[in-house]
Amino acid sequence: MKIVFYTFGCKVNQYETQALSQQFAAGGWEVLDFAHDAPWDAVVVNSCTVTAEGDRKTRQLLRRLRREHPDAAICLTGCFPQAFPEAAQAMAEADVVTGSRDRRGLAQALDRFLATGERVVDIRPHRRGEGFEAMSAETFGRRTRAFVKIEDGCENYCAYCIIPTARGPVRSKPPEALREELAALARSGYREVVLAGINLSAYGREYGLRLIDAVEMAAGTEGIRRVRLGSLEPDVIGPEDFSRMAAAGKVCPQFHLSLQAGCDATLRRMGRRYDTAHYLAAVEEIRRRFPLAAITTDLMVGFPGETEEDFLESLDFARRVGFSRIHVFPYSQRPGTRAAEMPGQVPQEEKRRRAARLIAAGEELRKDFLARMVGTVQEVLFEEGGPQGQTGYTPNYTPVTVQELRPLQGQVLPVRLTGLLGEGCAGCL
Repeated sequence: MKIVFYTFGCKVNQYETQALSQQFAAGGWEVLDFAHDAPWDAVVVNSCTVTAEGDRKTRQLLRRLRREHPDAAICLTGCFPQAFPEAAQAMAEADVVTGSRDRRGLAQALDRFLATGERVVDIRPHRRGEGFEAMSAETFGRRTRAFVKIEDGCENYCAYCIIPTARGPVRSKPPEALREELAALARSGYREVVLAGINLSAYGREYGLRLIDAVEMAAGTEGIRRVRLGSLEPDVIGPEDFSRMAAAGKVCPQFHLSLQAGCDATLRRMGRRYDTAHYLAAVEEIRRRFPLAAITTDLMVGFPGETEEDFLESLDFARRVGFSRIHVFPYSQRPGTRAAEMPGQVPQEEKRRRAARLIAAGEELRKDFLARMVGTVQEVLFEEGGPQGQTGYTPNYTPVTVQELRPLQGQVLPVRLTGLLGEGCAGCL
């Protein structure tokens, strides 16, 4: 039996898809590539529901799959069914529907459908006190960078966000299980690990630990040369954390520090737990400890009540910070969140206009950041090659291409950055 996987969303979803695919392979399934290996007997769609656009893409994909692969078993899993079980159950294209709990139960649910032909809907609600679901991923298709999910769930309940409903309470990978997974990845040849979580900054609460403890564990793993972090919440990461990260010696100077808005009035309406002064202090601490650090972020436009003055304040703050990359997205109403019922909903056309302005500013900031990289010598971890040369990433995640025909995948080599090239830099060995 042949199966393929399609993943929407974050690094945690990517990690979970990889763990699921290895679980199916261990159960006797032949795991194929979604883009190239049709036909197949079953497909698993791992969904994301951060925005309404994510839900729309999930629906669109399911309709296309049913039309183009009428005989395949279609499984819908992940955050969308968990957050909106009734809507997911109504999607008749899916033969099997599960949520973000009990990932291991997906294989049994699919087996049940294949044996009986009867549709299976098994969405188990999250409950306070539930533990971290044991899972691990041993391969990621390339022997350079591996994701490690160390935390799940969020309890912040920001006004716009459905993720606490989709992912449940905060829970963390037990330290010993994390230590074993890191060692296994190092033995498999991975030189960089990316620590990921839904609210990564909350790691370790139930064990009396903090995120920095997981970072130091990863940095102390023999064979691991780089430790990269997923998205961080600025209100729970402080100077001591950045000091210890710098001292660990292997932490990549790339920090995705969640912002959402650069206007204090908007942050308060959102229910965020910091202000712009706190955020700027965190950025300054990072740059003090990590020269040439890349600071990336998410910025929302058109949150309910956001005025033109609020937007301009947010735009100005983004320029003050000097982000190396900004992920811009218009506010999306999510049923079940406080913001969905707030007054002052911004028209779609205005949200698009603000997004376009912020994206343009982000592109300017990106070019400024890359220009500062030119002339420096960086350790590049090479990942792939082709007729245009060999491409890899610096510690601060700048993509670098060198004109070299011999394969360099998996090697970490010093490269002098010679100029801008697309979204990254050109370099020479």
